[in-house]
Amino acid sequence: MKNFGELLKGPNQLSKAVGDLTGLRVYPESVSVAAEMFFALARKGIEKRLIILFENARKAADFTGRHNSISIDGVQATIVICPLNHHNAVGIRGHLPFTRPVTVGVKKSIGTGDRLGISTPGHVLAVRKGTMQPVFCQQSIREMSRTHRTAQQVMDSACWGVLQAGWRGGFGADADHLKTTDDIDTCFKKGFTLYTVDPSDHIEDAADSDSGQKLRAGFEALPWDILQSNCNDCITAYADKKFKIPGLSITITNKDLLQIAVKCGKAIAHILIMFEHLKNRFAKGKFELEISIDETAVPTSAAQHYYLASELKRLGVEWVSLAPHFVGRFEKGVDYIGDLDAFRDRFAKHIAVARHFGPYKISLHSASDKFSIYPIAAELGRELVHVKTAGTSYVEALRVIAEIDPQLFRRILAFAKEQYAHDKATYNVSASLERMPAVENLKDQQLPAVLDDFHIRQLCHVTFGSVLTAKKDDTGFLFYDPLMMALRQNEQLYYKVLEEHIGKHIMPFA
Repeated sequence: MKNFGELLKGPNQLSKAVGDLTGLRVYPESVSVAAEMFFALARKGIEKRLIILFENARKAADFTGRHNSISIDGVQATIVICPLNHHNAVGIRGHLPFTRPVTVGVKKSIGTGDRLGISTPGHVLAVRKGTMQPVFCQQSIREMSRTHRTAQQVMDSACWGVLQAGWRGGFGADADHLKTTDDIDTCFKKGFTLYTVDPSDHIEDAADSDSGQKLRAGFEALPWDILQSNCNDCITAYADKKFKIPGLSITITNKDLLQIAVKCGKAIAHILIMFEHLKNRFAKGKFELEISIDETAVPTSAAQHYYLASELKRLGVEWVSLAPHFVGRFEKGVDYIGDLDAFRDRFAKHIAVARHFGPYKISLHSASDKFSIYPIAAELGRELVHVKTAGTSYVEALRVIAEIDPQLFRRILAFAKEQYAHDKATYNVSASLERMPAVENLKDQQLPAVLDDFHIRQLCHVTFGSVLTAKKDDTGFLFYDPLMMALRQNEQLYYKVLEEHIGKHIMPFA
């Protein structure tokens, strides 16, 4: 007669037996064996459950669910069918290390933000076709606020998606666009590993055009105590000097220095404060820092990047990636708008600075669907590139809705048009309602393709929060409930669409 240990040696056969006994359909990629326990994710209808099989009841103390005694091939065991709640997500991360986020390091990578909490299995399918390290768990505080999600929900949904898809290659968790130490604390408590600090509130864009006494006064008023320097030392280090590094020569005049220092000085101090706070929080763990200066008024020059990196290095700050503001327009949800030769020239300069002071990665923010620049970034950056996407997976979910529930899609689109003027205020977009195709004149089978239109794609990209949180009444949501129901009922179609679309972002870097 077999014993329980022998059953665990045939996890695929055990998976089939468990499925037959419970009536649940097991996701084969999710099957795992650890510490003499069998784990799998399964579903019945649209409901998903965690299945745990064990011999010793004490081993299931970390999980809550419905316990039953079963017999498989004459072996008595206990099965627990668990809801996918936070308590059980913590338990699974404790027992299956591959479901816990890790630091990614200085390797080419892609962030695949998931505004719906169900997209990770599709992202896994795409990532498997390339060689980029994934950051499956990624969401900004702004996005969490607009979708009414918490950092914990973002983390747990990525964990369950990784388990379902059986991804064992490691993944990062990006707490995106953080502005305060309170933001850091919120995400630290939930296990995030990458912290993208956004110092845009501390950048003085007006310094680019300031001169004379005003510029000098701003320079003298910088927080030199935090910067651990003074006016004279800064001038001695940078003013009227030429800096030669491999692939780049930079000259900084005295006026250039004053403008750059006034523009970036307070931001550098803020980054240092955020970094020191992270070091204190992670006294016994690892974290990664990304610096985001992409939300400034004008593109980041090579001299500004050089000064910023040089000063941060002097102050002992360590970072894994930096997002400059590039030339051209990085509008949400559409391809790059601008001169590709100019982008190539500026990207090459940023990579030269990153190699000199790091190496660290150059991060492409608002990088969804920027297909024309990926080959340039891949060629020049090689391993030193991070591509950050988020809203494009939501827009592709709407493509699935357009195919399987045209009337729901039409209602969502009409509502999005009503919200666009308000929602676009904090995004870099140029879509025009007047230039959108007349969807009411299109047949149902034409609707999925309408999401390739520049204006409609941007419309959908920035109105996600309004659509997902629109209330029907006290009992439910106007669009979220039917949208999620449809996607869950057709999850394989959604995963296939994501595999193809996110795959287009990844393949140029393969």
